[in-house]
Amino acid sequence: MKVTIHKLFDYLLETTAAEPPECFIGFSLARSPRLKDFLADLDPDLSLDWNGQSFLGLPALRRRVLDQANLALHPDSVLITAGAAEANYLLFRQLLAAGDEVITDSPGWPQVGVMASAIGATLREVARDEANHWHLDPAAIAAAVTPATRLIFLTNPNNPTGTLIPPEDLASIARIAEAHGLWLIVDEVYAGLEWSAPRPPSIAGLTPRGITTGSVSKALGLQGLRTGWIIAQDAGVIRDAMILRENASEIMNTLGEHIAEIALRPARLTASLANARAEATATLAQLDQFVTSEPRLSWQKPQAGLIGLARLDRIDSESLARRLLAAPYRTFLLPGSAYSLPRHIRLGVGGGPEARLNEGLSRLSALLAGWAD
Repeated sequence: MKVTIHKLFDYLLETTAAEPPECFIGFSLARSPRLKDFLADLDPDLSLDWNGQSFLGLPALRRRVLDQANLALHPDSVLITAGAAEANYLLFRQLLAAGDEVITDSPGWPQVGVMASAIGATLREVARDEANHWHLDPAAIAAAVTPATRLIFLTNPNNPTGTLIPPEDLASIARIAEAHGLWLIVDEVYAGLEWSAPRPPSIAGLTPRGITTGSVSKALGLQGLRTGWIIAQDAGVIRDAMILRENASEIMNTLGEHIAEIALRPARLTASLANARAEATATLAQLDQFVTSEPRLSWQKPQAGLIGLARLDRIDSESLARRLLAAPYRTFLLPGSAYSLPRHIRLGVGGGPEARLNEGLSRLSALLAGWAD
């Protein structure tokens, strides 16, 4: 299996090898807590040995994962993974084979394209409608199904547009998967950060063919724990993913699992999400005002999550991002070329004060003002 690098990771690798930027525009995760925030709830006599624990992951953590997703499933329907990225990887590797087809939305998370190519599967992209708030039409998904289709992969809230799939559309897509015997994987890493609507139902509870992936990385800012999950009603999916993980990371990070379990306790989770929403809502209003005031920018304001896409007027996104990263601006911005959209840039509201967003936007504005067509 030859894996080719996707543009997003390639750009990150190249640009982070240089001098660190001073400001960040488009930070994609909530402000990260500190270890001291969890010390009072950690047992100092906690053994860091894994022996005696379940191969599926810490039982208490698996129950918390189901609770936060509002799913009344057995804890054995959850496998703890090294973030949502590993969760998706384990599913692609076991559910796709050479010659299969996988349907996904565009723009969307690039990982599915990388894995499809490596496995020898064909990626069929269904375009979201930018003019209609990046809407994803279930009928377009149905039209993309062929006899070779094996699974549908989506993100909800969408990464990178911040658009939510309405519950009725999600139910329609679930029926499409059931009618054709397809697996329906929905990456829900930004769930819990909705701005104007309730959290959509988790796909693992809507259909036996539905598989949810998620993590504590984005909404809770705990990316460094590398703790995510797969939720699936099908016991075979969970078992096969566990066997595949046994040949890679093998078992999970015991300390990370305990911290994640604390983070997902109801009272703490509610407070953390409320803080993240309050901070991001205020920043989103500021970002919306910035985009509105810039004659060379426009966007569909995100409905959820911490990132969105803004359209550039007659400017190549990668040229802009590279000039903004260089002196005197020293500001990081992810170009839309990472999502095959060279006339867009990714904007975000995460990271807290450390991102220095205000200063970064001021520098971006100065660069745009002097940009020659």
